[in-house]
Formats: sequence, structure tokens, C-alpha cells
Amino acid sequence: MDANLLVICFLTFVIHMVGTLAYAVRIAGIRTRRIAISFSLFNILVLVSRMSNSFQGPFLAKRIESRLLAGHAPSPLLHDFRWLLLTTTLATLAGAVLIPTFQRLFSGAVRQFQVHRSLPRLAQLAFTPRGVAFIRRALRMPSVPNVARLSSGPGVSSPVITLNILAISLWTLGVFASLYAGYLKPELRVTCSNLSSVVNGLATIMMFVFIDPQVSLMTDDVVEGRLSDGRFRRAITSLIGARLVGTLLAQFLLVPSALLITRIAEVI
Repeated sequence: MDANLLVICFLTFVIHMVGTLAYAVRIAGIRTRRIAISFSLFNILVLVSRMSNSFQGPFLAKRIESRLLAGHAPSPLLHDFRWLLLTTTLATLAGAVLIPTFQRLFSGAVRQFQVHRSLPRLAQLAFTPRGVAFIRRALRMPSVPNVARLSSGPGVSSPVITLNILAISLWTLGVFASLYAGYLKPELRVTCSNLSSVVNGLATIMMFVFIDPQVSLMTDDVVEGRLSDGRFRRAITSLIGARLVGTLLAQFLLVPSALLITRIAEVI
């Protein structure tokens, strides 16, 4: 693995880890009863993710252009995409492990923001002795009982879990499959790369129409006392597991999706 691929893997890691940590924001919002502020503060990390996404595309596109100019066979570049997809799985796993710590840190940040109402002041507090001590106390590994509770039910319906797997798989594949399709079909690579918005659009529709409303309803139900905290945590754990499965499924769908995109690019 060369330095260029390492950079792309790092950017990919940031994007998918931030996406996984979004589940912790809901838990922090329930704990603090400050859901709006929680999502507002999380938008700072979303900006980091989007910035990484902005750099990821050009870096990867340049790598493909270099391979095309060098006249390399498709197989070596396929190995690069395998590494990138493995990175999405590792990032999701890392985000899942960090959720107990992150939701504690984030809950503390929300409470402090309520008091100081200043992001610079909040950032400054993190480097004070009190802030460092709080960070140390917040360090936690995932609780085995929380995972064991899945035996009593996932906390969310099977169709929602299945749709989450498919949506994450498509969202993970969107850019990678389109760029790889352009590598397989160089004369139509611009068309293929632009089809990534179609793939990502389908994934976004699935997430915002079928998945996010269900999770949002559950979040409000917990705040209003109509749903137990234990069931909500089971639901979050199930969705994180579905996200992990979705990244693994993307490995198997990469080549078929790229071939399908090249076919669509030929007929449109």
C-alpha cells in the first residue's frame, strides 16, 4: 500500500467513523434532553466528514487517471477498492467501539455548552485539568450486557434492519463502484462517475424515508417516556450491526455494481 492510498484510506476512515458516531448523538440527546443542541454540535464533526469526502473524490479520481495513463490492467486497481471497502468496515467497527466513550463526552459537551454558550470556550475547557480528567473518566468499552440484550429482540423491526443494510451498502458503494466502472470503461468514465449521484440518491431516499423517521420516532418516544431506554439501546446496537454488515456486503457488490453502471452508461 503506497502513501497515496493510505491518505485515501484515512479520509474514508474519517467519513465512515463519523457516520457511525452519529448514533451516539441520539443517546447523548436523550441523556441530556437537549436533542437539538446535540445535533447542532455534531454538525461540527459532520463538517470534518464532508471535508474528507471533498478530498477523497479528487484523490481517488487522480489515482484512476494515473492508472489509465500507465495502461495498467483493471485487477490492481480492484485491490485498491478492496482496501478502501475494508477501511469502511474497520471505521464502522472503530466507531461502534467508541460510542460509549463518545456519548459520555458528547453529553458533557452539551451540558457545558448550555452553561457557556460558546464553542471557543467549550474547546478551551477540553484542555483544562478538569476537562482532561473528565475525558479520562468518560473512557469506556462497549458493555457486554447491552449486546447481550439483543437476545430479547433487536428493538427495531427486521424490515428496517434489512433496509439499513441495503442503504449503507449502496451508500458505501456509490462513489467507489462508479469510479471503478469508469476505469473499466474509460471512454465513458465521466458518465460513469456522474452516476454515483444516482446510487447515493437511492441510498439517501432509503435512509431518509424509511429508516431515519423510525429512529427519530423512537428517540422522541424515549424522551416522552413511551419507550424504555433499554429497547432504544438495543435498536441502536442493531442498526450499528446492520451498518457493519452493509459495509461487508459492499465487498461482494462492488464488481457487479460497477458492471451494471457501465451498462447503464452505455444505454442512457
